[in-house]
Formats: sequence, C-alpha cells, structure tokens
Amino acid sequence: MDIQPLLKMEKVSKNFPGVQALEQVDFEIYPGEILGLVGENGAGKSTLIKIISGVYAKNHGHIHFRGQSVDFRSPYESQAHGIATIYQELALIPHLSVCENVFLNREPRKMFGAVDFRKMRQQTEAILADLGVHISGHRLVKDLTIASQQMVEIAKAVSRNAYLVLMDEPTSSLSSKEVDALFNLMRRLKEKGVSVVFVSHRLEEVLRVVDRIIVMRDGHRVGTLSRTDANESKMIQMMVGREVGLFPKTEVPIGEPILELRNISGSNGVRDVNLKVHKGEIVGLAGLIGAGRTELARLICGADRRSEGVILIDGEEVQIKNPADAVRNGIGWVPEDRKHHGLVLDMDIKENTTLAILRRISNRFGTVSLRSEREIATHYRETLSIVTSGLSKAVKYLSGGNQQKVVLAKWLSTKPKILIVDEPTRGIDIGAKAEFHALMSKLAGEGLAILMISSEMPEIMGMSDRVVVMCQGRVTGEFKRGQLSQVEIMTSATKFLNLEADSTMPI
Repeated sequence: MDIQPLLKMEKVSKNFPGVQALEQVDFEIYPGEILGLVGENGAGKSTLIKIISGVYAKNHGHIHFRGQSVDFRSPYESQAHGIATIYQELALIPHLSVCENVFLNREPRKMFGAVDFRKMRQQTEAILADLGVHISGHRLVKDLTIASQQMVEIAKAVSRNAYLVLMDEPTSSLSSKEVDALFNLMRRLKEKGVSVVFVSHRLEEVLRVVDRIIVMRDGHRVGTLSRTDANESKMIQMMVGREVGLFPKTEVPIGEPILELRNISGSNGVRDVNLKVHKGEIVGLAGLIGAGRTELARLICGADRRSEGVILIDGEEVQIKNPADAVRNGIGWVPEDRKHHGLVLDMDIKENTTLAILRRISNRFGTVSLRSEREIATHYRETLSIVTSGLSKAVKYLSGGNQQKVVLAKWLSTKPKILIVDEPTRGIDIGAKAEFHALMSKLAGEGLAILMISSEMPEIMGMSDRVVVMCQGRVTGEFKRGQLSQVEIMTSATKFLNLEADSTMPI
C-alpha cells in the first residue's frame, strides 16, 4: 500500500515472569482497513491488543500512531489518542441507559452544570442511526441482547471519534443473524475511514469480513495473508505449524437408546419435545440463539422444572428434580459458560475435577481424601492431555481449551452414561478444538451417549451422527448424518421466525 499505516509497531517485545509473550513483533494497520488477527491461545494476540490499548507496557520496540511516536501507559492514554477496545466481556453498566453508557464521564452539560439528558439521548441515537442501528437511548443496557450491547460499545467508540477499534472475540455469543449485523456495522466503520482489528477463533468469519490477515504463533508474527489468498486450511497450518483435522469423527456402532424424552415441556419455553440419544451416538442439537436448546438441557439436568413429559434412561422412567438427581442417574453436563457455571476459577485443578464427586471421595465425617482427589485429577490430566505446570494451579490461569478439559474431567469423574455438551468449543483455539472433537469421538466409541449443542454449523455437521433442530422451544427437524444439509438445517431453525426482519437492527 502507498498510504502510511495508521498504527505501526516495530520489533515490539513483552515478557512476563518466565514467559516471553511477544518477541520482536512487527504489526501494522492502515486507515479504513479491517484486519484479522488470528492464532492459538498463547500466540500473543491478547498481549498485542493490550499493549495497543494501554493495559500493558511493552518492554522493547517502537509504536507509531498517526505518524507520531507513542508509548501508552494506561487505557486512558490509548483512548485519548482515538483507540477504542471492545473485549469479549463487555464493559457496560447494565443498570444505566444506553445514552448514559455511551457518554459515561463525558456527559453534555447545561449552563449551570446539570447533565443535558435530552442532548445526550439525541446524540446517542444519531450515532446509532448513522451506524444502521436503531436503539432507544432511554433503554437500560440490561434489557438489550448481547448483540445490541456490542452495538452500544461500538457507538461509544464512535462517539469518542475513534480512529481505531480493537474487537476481541466479538462474535462468540452471537447468532448467525447477529453476526451478519455486526459485520455490516464493521463495514460502515470502514467506509467512514475507521480501522478495525478483528480477533476471532472462528476462521470462516474472519474470511468473510477482513481485508488482510496477520497470523501469530508462540509470540511471533509468522505470516500475512490477503483475503483473496487465504483459506481456513492455510491459516490453520500457519497458526499451529502442522496439519490439523478439525472434525475427527469416527464411525462407531450405535446401540440401544440411553436417553429418551417424551413430550417434555417447561416454563422456560420448551414445548412438547421428543428426543432419543443412543449408546455411542453424538446427537447435534442445532438452532439459533434463543431456540430453546440450552433450556432443554436445563430441563434434562433438573436445573429448571419440567411442567410436562417424562425422561427415560435405559428404558426406565426417572425422576429428575434437581442436578443432583441428574448426576445420580448418570447425566453429566458441560455448560455453555464454563467460567460462571462450569468452574470455580479460584480453586485449583484437583478441586474442580472432583467437585461433583465429593461425597464419593469423603469419609463419613465429610473430610475429603486428598490422596483420592490427586489420583483422580492425575488420571484425567493424563487422559485428557490437560496442559498445566501442576494440579495445584488455579484454573483461572489455564487457557480456554484446558479449562474446558477440566470441566469435562469433572463430569467424566462421575462415570456418566449421558454427556450433554453445550457449545463445547466456544472461545477455544483451533488446536484445542481439534483435541476436544477427538475426545468426543473417543468417548462415543467407548459407549457414551452425547447430546451436543452448538451454534457452529461446521461443528454440527462434522461431529453429529444425527442432528435435531429446534426453533422457539420446539423440535422442527431431524436429519441423519448422510442426509445433512446446511440449507435444510437452517430452514428448520427458522421455521417459525419472521425472516423479513432487518438483520441490521437487532434491538
């Protein structure tokens, strides 16, 4: 390109005690460019983003922004120069209105210092409308969808006249329709000359929206690809340094039904669901966000109360009124949000692995056998290839993929017959995805019945023996592996929806 970079980093390094996070990294982004930044967990992406946003200070190297040498020592300095960062976990105050969040600490004032709420609302709604989003400035953030909250974050960035917007995994909690809306908004920012760095593990999404891709591995920049030259296979090989098979699904004999649902309904929106999962079978549960998939899992596991219907395990009706009943009946549940519902982040790997079997490894006085705890944790560390310096390490310090393995270990330690996995590879890198898929295939081969909820179509089609589709709490389609069609699955997933709704306005 003939034009000068908006941001240019030269030979930037960053180290932490015992870890070289970045080493001699060059990085550049041009005005009005959407740049993809990809790499496995630990590749250095987050460290790079945090240096640009002022969270971390570099140890070596030079940074130029808009032609000037800069050295951001705080997020405030980065923001003051026109850089906005949107993290996966949004930095909004839920009980404040949209306009109060957008102009937080920068509220327009009237003559005697009072906040001019009318002007603040009008300016907020004008910014949102200019971005193609129509959300009332009066609405409380807590009442918005995740997608709309991200639009508010972007509006906040635009209101600060940002030249550069950094987006870290912005699509991890969005439906396909909401992703389309976000990408439309990113293109609008590009048209206005704003540059966007898009960090994502979803490589198919990266290819859809970016102009150029920078690939990182082990703290180094290992290559650059134009969108026209890039494909998923090429990116994966650069990221991990080897060929990776993402969907190592092996064919195994399908046995008798282990789990059977008959006319299951609940107050959480699930209506009259009939479903079977057989021994050795992976059943993919597909649908858009809000279709009722997680709600169905909660009914099966006793987290929500059934209003109608019966659950059968091995052909016999069981009463599951709470999660403890589910565990006793051989059901394990890897939840969608591992950090809030699957792990106790400040506890170590041993303690998290044995959380669901404390009664089994405790004496009659309630004292946990530390020897049993360590033996079980060691077994699953080896079986699942959990990468850690020690079992006494708090799980909050593990990568996303290793955290997910600890959640899986917790439920495998209960010796389940049925395993429900909700978004099993969300927020983990490409290598960890391949490992997790291989583990699921291995577990199915050992006779486990697996119900897999996923919003990623390649995962649904690549790992499922059979796919059941839900929409608005009901089953709307069922397809065997040999009959899988993305078009038919999406048609079933939108059966009861108004398809003419404007995807650019996710209110």
